Amino acid sequence: MKTYTLLIFFILSFIGQLSPAQSKQDVDRTIPNLRQQGNATQLVVDGKPYLILGGELGNSSASNPAYQRSVWPVVKAMHLNTVLAPVYWELMEPEEGKFDFTLVDSLIAGAREHNIRLVLLWFGSWKNSMSCYVPLWVKKDYNRFPRARDNKHRALEMLTAFSDENLQADLRAFTALMKHISEVDREHTVIMMQVENEIGMIPVASDFSKEANEAFLSPVPQELIDYMEKKKDSLHPAIKERWANTGYKTTGNWEDIFGISLATDEIFMAWHYAVFANRIAEAGKHEHPLPMFVNAALNRPNVKPGGYPSGGPLPHLMDIWKAGAPSIDFLSPDIYFLNVEDWSQQYYRRDNLLFIPETMRGPNSAAHVFYVIGQYDALGFSPFSIESTTSPENERLTQAYELLNQLSPLILDHQGKNTMAGVLLDRKNALATLELGDYRFNFSFEPLDRYAFKGNLSDSAFRTGGIIIAVGPDEFIVAGSGMIVTFESALQDDMLVGIGSIDEGRFEEGKWITGLRLNGDQSHQGRHMRLPNNSFSIQRVKLYRYR
Repeated sequence: MKTYTLLIFFILSFIGQLSPAQSKQDVDRTIPNLRQQGNATQLVVDGKPYLILGGELGNSSASNPAYQRSVWPVVKAMHLNTVLAPVYWELMEPEEGKFDFTLVDSLIAGAREHNIRLVLLWFGSWKNSMSCYVPLWVKKDYNRFPRARDNKHRALEMLTAFSDENLQADLRAFTALMKHISEVDREHTVIMMQVENEIGMIPVASDFSKEANEAFLSPVPQELIDYMEKKKDSLHPAIKERWANTGYKTTGNWEDIFGISLATDEIFMAWHYAVFANRIAEAGKHEHPLPMFVNAALNRPNVKPGGYPSGGPLPHLMDIWKAGAPSIDFLSPDIYFLNVEDWSQQYYRRDNLLFIPETMRGPNSAAHVFYVIGQYDALGFSPFSIESTTSPENERLTQAYELLNQLSPLILDHQGKNTMAGVLLDRKNALATLELGDYRFNFSFEPLDRYAFKGNLSDSAFRTGGIIIAVGPDEFIVAGSGMIVTFESALQDDMLVGIGSIDEGRFEEGKWITGLRLNGDQSHQGRHMRLPNNSFSIQRVKLYRYR
């Protein structure tokens, strides 16, 4: 009996010793993470896939707790589920080694109170290329924390990426931030981190500091050569062409491998920015392994490197970033151009998901969000300065987000399965066609269509669009605004396609609730489906085939 009692005691003691570690392991499993579903990558929060219907705060809007509090009612009214908010290095570490997390804690508390998630943006060494958010003690000690220099050796208002002192100072601050988040955010209100902000060299394509010049004349790192050899057939043409012009050399300095050009200068900077950002992310993940990304300020057509923030994670440099920054989970575009389709396509790669952390706020954003989610399985969408609206309830984006919140469970279930598509229309591109399953969908821009409501013609200046989801072989959910849809067979046959029924409705907790049947005037007696431009709606259509 005594032996048995001692055995039980030792077993219980052993279990007790394991419990804290096991408990930590259980907590770690719930940390937001990325997972694959079909050909899509999803963000998982609290064990479930999560679609970011977000908005980014203005640059200064998180710098005061009182102002932060004014933001939450606005974003709630707009049906956001996520806010992207800056964390400022200068305010977080006003004195070296002394950290103040007041603003971070205020953001987390406010978001948690309003049932909103956070993506935090690290305004560290660079913000829009410049080092405007580094602490004053860093700015003033320019010998210890050296600047990048232009081709005339003049110091620029940006830290150089070629200084270990610069790297270590940023790394210590970011690591402290991630450690603090891991300690105070057990509910995982913070779901992702952006590392730096719109990195890039300007007004020259390369840093010409002494350390940068030495690195430029040094051999191209073997890691990059190995990556290019492995990915040779799929390299971006801008990289492959430069490399091909030198005969695919595998040894030599940057000009030996890529030739003499501004493009080589930019490739060189992209590698070193990527390595710098990777070191920051790697150290941060050691404390709290949240998904991490880097965003890009996009380049304008026909502008040479140096005329835009060069060396950032732009489409033509993504392979360099993928090679140099394996700890960065994905690269994202900040889209301030109307050609959202082109930029989205360039960032949607087999090795890179699409997330738009920053874009124009306005009527067009309501169409863009449907399109990128439907067409590219986007992780999320986030217009900039989201709190600036004076009438959140009247924003078209508010109506779009209200519908997408309803549709989120269905969207997340269909991501990566090729059963979903997006459409985008405007005055110049008033017609679109896509195929889904056995059917061809023909879309027209409703404000200019002959069957449009006459009152919509005055609203035809902005874009419209929607999302289409196949919920059965002959049944589809279509949601959005400003579209007229007709249907054809996508098969090589002579079958005609008819509309069996169209029901307007809504989703409540993932369950479809049928509203009005629209088989009369609203569908032109079965000739088409119409989603008016003056409202947003969800419609369920059943199709049939006949001769």
